Amino acid sequence: MNPSIQQLRVFVAVAHSRSLAEASERVHLSQPAISIALRKLEENVGGALFARTTRQLALTPEGEAFLPVAVRLLNDWNEAFEDLNDQFSKQRGKITVAALPTLAAGLFPRVIKLFHEAYPRINLSLHDVLADQINQMVREGRADLGLSVPPSDADDLTFDPVLEDSYVVVCPCGHPLLAQSAVAWSQLAAYPFIGINRLSSSRQDIDRIMQSVGERLDILCDARQIATVGRMVAAGLGISVLPSLSFRQIAADGIEYRPLVEPTIRRELGIILSRRHPPSAATSALRELIHHHE
Repeated sequence: MNPSIQQLRVFVAVAHSRSLAEASERVHLSQPAISIALRKLEENVGGALFARTTRQLALTPEGEAFLPVAVRLLNDWNEAFEDLNDQFSKQRGKITVAALPTLAAGLFPRVIKLFHEAYPRINLSLHDVLADQINQMVREGRADLGLSVPPSDADDLTFDPVLEDSYVVVCPCGHPLLAQSAVAWSQLAAYPFIGINRLSSSRQDIDRIMQSVGERLDILCDARQIATVGRMVAAGLGISVLPSLSFRQIAADGIEYRPLVEPTIRRELGIILSRRHPPSAATSALRELIHHHE
């Protein structure tokens, strides 16, 4: 049988004090209990660790060799539980978040600020990626939490709704569509269009909606980054459609937007977690903060 932590503590206390009475005060055990613990420890390791004299206890050569090992084991034990306590009390740790670019820039910055103020020793790592990549990262445990649209056909993931976003048409200042308070999706077909990443969830929504209204976009070019789309629109190259949250990502100079109607589309956004990887205490705290400050 392996030595217990209490036996190691008793051994180290006696080795440092060379006195059962003093060791008793250090570890808060009676002298008989200390004697029993030492005897069991020596039985476990297979030999004497102390040479008993009339005046004091002296370490045997084997005891001298074992003392630094026992001290290291106790330190490792204490540090392990201190680290675990820090994680449960959210005093230390790391959270990896995978988020849609619109959420990474539109929602998450103020959440990061508030979370850091509450838990300054927890490190946050943010990956702004597409929806399929978010699902995969959470599924594989490479991200503790995802911020995205509802995953489809993903029984191993959970979705917790947080907010709704809508689509807007983005136009250069002075564009004819800006004379309207709202723009119908079918009207987009009449103007050169700057597309966003074809693999993005937003682009898939846009293509599906245009098909449902029976119109085709006159796509001048596609850009991968929302900020690039904004600058191309501001330069007068065309119009575009973006989630309304995206306006926090792009410079507003030279562009304006109007809500899109006929149909009015609401896009549900929320938190994605894995069913196979329970969230840490820190991840649960971040989840609550997102809900309270969306």
